[in-house]
Amino acid sequence: MSKYDLITILGPTASGKTTLAAELAYLLKTEIISADSRQVYKGMDIGTGKDLKDYHLKGVNIPYHLVDIVPSGYKYNVFEFQRDFLKSYTDIHNRGLTPIMCGGTGMYLEAILRGYRLIPVPEDKDLRNRLADKTLVELKMILAQYKRLHNETDVDTVKRAIRAIEIEQYYQKSPVEDFEFPKIKSLIIGINIDRELRREKITKRLHERLKEGMIQEVQILLDQGVLADDLIYYGLEYKFVTLYLIGKLSYDEMVSQLEIAIHQFSKRQMTWFRGMEKRGNRIHWIDASLSIVEKTTQIQELLKE
Repeated sequence: MSKYDLITILGPTASGKTTLAAELAYLLKTEIISADSRQVYKGMDIGTGKDLKDYHLKGVNIPYHLVDIVPSGYKYNVFEFQRDFLKSYTDIHNRGLTPIMCGGTGMYLEAILRGYRLIPVPEDKDLRNRLADKTLVELKMILAQYKRLHNETDVDTVKRAIRAIEIEQYYQKSPVEDFEFPKIKSLIIGINIDRELRREKITKRLHERLKEGMIQEVQILLDQGVLADDLIYYGLEYKFVTLYLIGKLSYDEMVSQLEIAIHQFSKRQMTWFRGMEKRGNRIHWIDASLSIVEKTTQIQELLKE
């Protein structure tokens, strides 16, 4: 394992990333660093699919990092992720372990694997005011004119699109070489799940989460003072459930539109991962239908090569 500094497990939503990462961490006696842009938020558990029970395996609690680290309502960003990742990564390495990075947020993953040089981007109120009346389609057209640094898989609300434009414009005017990220050699494992199976799992998981209390979870966040606009900003489950709770959607409309949005999101994730390969990241794809033993065996063989 000394050949690699990191093991990365990536895949679209509902592909079984966390389960595989936890099993591998158990076998290798190591720790997991989450690369999920929503699981950083406290109180956002069901909708983000934290599945914390997966980290308890065969009587052992698998240590994990970058989950539940900031309050709901906060706008966590990729620069902060790089900073926090590096702290966890260094700590784990200093204890003689090879960490496992697990997630599906393409920009977060690639920021580590390609070592993006990033700087924190302040709010530009004038820009936000100029963009305030634009539609999401118009904002995406503006965003497409910039160099591709943003995470398209997460630009699914007007607020997120405006923030992405804000970041891109800042980078055009400011040097990005100030923050040097170390080169990390990672074995990258991708979970390849059949499109129809993926759709089936997404639909099943959505209904399970609704039964588990996802609507109540969002209501609690609203009751605690998290603004509806902030929850809508997070997209997907939090966007559509919030719209239902504030009376903008009926229950059936919420479920239907959310299911479609998650399917579209998973498709964009796969597009991003294929783009990563084109940009030089070698991904070893493993069939999602294999047993957990077959998957971990394949990964361990790759580590020995």
